[in-house]
Amino acid sequence: MGAPLPFTFPRIIGSLGAMQHSLPLAVILLSPLALSAQQHAVPYTPGMVITASTRIAPGSYLAPSEDAPAMTIRGSEVTVDLRGVELVGSADRLHPDAFSGTAIAIDGGRGVTVRGGSIRGYKVGILARGTRGLTLWEIDLSHNWKTRLHSGIEKESLIDWMSFHQNENDEWLEKGAAIYLVDVTGGEVRGTTVRQGMNGLLMVRTDSMTVWNNDFSYNSALGIGMYRSSHNILMHNRVDYNVRGYSHGFYNRGQDSAGILMYEQCMDNVVAYNSVTHSGDGLFIWAGQSTMDSGEGGVNGNLFYGNDFSHAPTNGIENTFSSNLFVGNRIEENWHGVWGGYSWQTVFLGNRFKDNDEAITIEHGQQIRIVGNAFDGDTTAIRIWQNPTEPADWGYPQHRDTRSHDYVILGNRFLGNQVALQATDSREVRIAGNTFAEVDTLTRTKGDTSGWSFTPSTTGRPAPTPVPGEYRVARLPGGIDAMIPRGERRGRKTIIVDEWGPYDWESPKLWPVGRSDAAPQRLRVLGPAGRWRLVGLEGVASLSAEEGQVGDTLTIVPTGGRENDWRVELEYTGAQPFTTPFGESVPANQPWRFGWERFVPQINWHLEFFPRKSALFEPGMYRDPVATMDTTRLDLSWYRPPDPAIPQSMVRTRARGTLTLPPGRYLIRAIYDDNAWVMIDGSVLIEDVTLGESRAKEAEFMATGTHQIEVTHWQEEGWYELRLDIERLP
Repeated sequence: MGAPLPFTFPRIIGSLGAMQHSLPLAVILLSPLALSAQQHAVPYTPGMVITASTRIAPGSYLAPSEDAPAMTIRGSEVTVDLRGVELVGSADRLHPDAFSGTAIAIDGGRGVTVRGGSIRGYKVGILARGTRGLTLWEIDLSHNWKTRLHSGIEKESLIDWMSFHQNENDEWLEKGAAIYLVDVTGGEVRGTTVRQGMNGLLMVRTDSMTVWNNDFSYNSALGIGMYRSSHNILMHNRVDYNVRGYSHGFYNRGQDSAGILMYEQCMDNVVAYNSVTHSGDGLFIWAGQSTMDSGEGGVNGNLFYGNDFSHAPTNGIENTFSSNLFVGNRIEENWHGVWGGYSWQTVFLGNRFKDNDEAITIEHGQQIRIVGNAFDGDTTAIRIWQNPTEPADWGYPQHRDTRSHDYVILGNRFLGNQVALQATDSREVRIAGNTFAEVDTLTRTKGDTSGWSFTPSTTGRPAPTPVPGEYRVARLPGGIDAMIPRGERRGRKTIIVDEWGPYDWESPKLWPVGRSDAAPQRLRVLGPAGRWRLVGLEGVASLSAEEGQVGDTLTIVPTGGRENDWRVELEYTGAQPFTTPFGESVPANQPWRFGWERFVPQINWHLEFFPRKSALFEPGMYRDPVATMDTTRLDLSWYRPPDPAIPQSMVRTRARGTLTLPPGRYLIRAIYDDNAWVMIDGSVLIEDVTLGESRAKEAEFMATGTHQIEVTHWQEEGWYELRLDIERLP
């Protein structure tokens, strides 16, 4: 491969050989739970405290957690066998945003083991603090708490954006988790399943854990999140489709969801043989606020080997303000294969990049080694640069060298790229031993390129150079093949996010082809193999078919005048059992109903915009608007107003219209930044005077015909968002 790397990662590389022999005996041979089946089973009792090894009698237990966890485990060398047990925090499957409480709390101790069982309907499934030697084995923690999402098919809402910036005081607990570990040292999480929640496994100041053979997929925020957690092994896990903020063909923002998140000083972890695909970011690394302020530390010294970081709406890998080693990974069809802002002493060795918009993108990077990689069909293979100025409120550039310099690009294969290397104001770049085929432009440079060395390279299509043995990681004995099988469904077009998160393709579903407000409307029948038939429709003039099979596309023509008020209901029958997104089990050949409804009451809104000094009521505040607007849909968002007469900040909006509805019960929802009031016929339904970021508030009301509706909105500064939705209630 040419010249050796000028720096290495001895703490990781030197430990790889010994790593396979230092795992707990339970990982390699058998679990200490082998004797638990002989124990006498005891029934579950609400709020029970367990201090000695116990087997809970199989059964489904409604175990809400209000003032205390449903179960607490204390002591050392305690094994709790939950095989055949289901703990249910809430019987209401359809409102996961209302789940609360903790199912199992593990309070300190040493040598604590929990095996088996199903835990659903809680905000936190398992919460462990200060435990040494913790084993969680073969537990199903699917269908726990998650928020309702408010982004639509054509347009996202900022209310759905996540923020993991603070967790010194367990702020992450407010975001829910199937498993939340705090100050845990040693042990394993093995064979667990976490689907259709918000966060899978969150690790806080948790070290020396082995997390393997798990399935943390189809969650709406994180598969695995780590905060100040080091010396852990994450291997052979399925961490796919942890995503929000994506609508194929409309927007691809990710909203800070991720398959794996490493935040704030996570050091010397080994992450290998995991499938981390179709997530907001595949891998999201951020050094943390302490590094941003001081320039010290980072998420450093981690090894990522043999993983699949493909099909992310944003970045397959984000590696910011940190120094890490990426070896032999698959990084395909992302916006950025790697976003490496302010990376330093980072190595990309033997990875395969394919069909990314930009394969490796690094701003303000230093001492970067890009060696022996394949770049196949990426629009721009490598892009490096530095900005002329940096944010004045960042401490990092005040303490660190942040120039873009010292790159080695050696022994790579470039095939079918528009640009192989694009560089702006980047110095000391050595390019040698690479091969180029069907590349339009080898280099595109601008600004300072002093210290460049470009050795003539060859053409052709050689295979990438194999990864040297000293950089390889052995598979764990008994480790599963977590990768998506060849020929199975993959690609960003398979990401579908509805109001409850990513669709898992396990159950039948109707989803628009293109816009959701098109007329005629085309809907795809998604899901497992099976047949469907029409069982109900309303407000529809014609339907292209009344029966068929999964994979069909239906064309619906609404009745004249009902383009925004119609529904269609189908019945599915399949030869295989399936589980719905809310955790209901449906046997094979049992009919199951599903459908699509469009209900968007039309209101002719008249909007007026007024510059104001405060959110408080002021005499004459509705005189002399500076701008007006008419629309049939109150759904506004911007950083800069569409009309220059509308103030950028300190602006009040008043929207008024007439609403006509059939008699019945309805829900009205306002989404806004900063605050809003909603009135119907002069009665206040929603009032929120608290300044803050985008949020939603709801109220129910009865309609009896025609009503006057008025919405008042105050925007102090920054992002402007104002949206009103009305839903028909059963």
